[in-house]
Amino acid sequence: MFRNSYDSDATVISPQGRLHQVEYALEAVKQGSAVVGLRSKKHAVLVALKRAPSELASHQQKLLSIDSHLGIGFAGLTNDARVLSNYMRQLALSSRIVYARPLPLSRIAGSLADRAQLNTIEAGRRPYGVGFLIIGHDGLGPHLYEFSPVGTCFEYHAMSLGARSQSAKTYLERRLDEYKDEEDLEKVVLHGLYALRETLQQGKEVSVRSRGVFHKVSIWAF
Repeated sequence: MFRNSYDSDATVISPQGRLHQVEYALEAVKQGSAVVGLRSKKHAVLVALKRAPSELASHQQKLLSIDSHLGIGFAGLTNDARVLSNYMRQLALSSRIVYARPLPLSRIAGSLADRAQLNTIEAGRRPYGVGFLIIGHDGLGPHLYEFSPVGTCFEYHAMSLGARSQSAKTYLERRLDEYKDEEDLEKVVLHGLYALRETLQQGKEVSVRSRGVFHKVSIWAF
């Protein structure tokens, strides 16, 4: 059978055991501008490219604040990121009102994964076309989670999403021992910038400048 016999509904599994709608959502994440996250013993860092859709538009905001101890970077569809970030803010606010404490990162990661997974098993819905890197700090130290449209949310030492993200992952894998136990925040941020540079096309660099061969960068750290 042809693919279009099975890709019109997120609940229909093809004879090869694939959910094509979920694969389309993952492809939307791969097309987004790159975001890199990494954590050391004391710090968690997000670094992202701020890409403008045209010369007449301002740069897209890639890093969003959820709570004072929690932030996210995303790659994929901005409207889906807005909906899910508002959902996470509601969870964080509810925790402070009801329990008078910040929301644990493991809790928000699990709730986000559950919500996304519902869209892969219920008719009339579509998977979210956005991926998140979630960083924050709690009593157990810094954390970095990756959220996928599949409905999974795993903790990592380092991860990258978006276009050419595999190049950044290769750098992070090779330098893991250098930043995993690093206590100097500036050195951890520097590794994030080096990894982000690997996602750029040849001849382009990251800079505070926004025109020509330069790309603006956003940096967050906890």
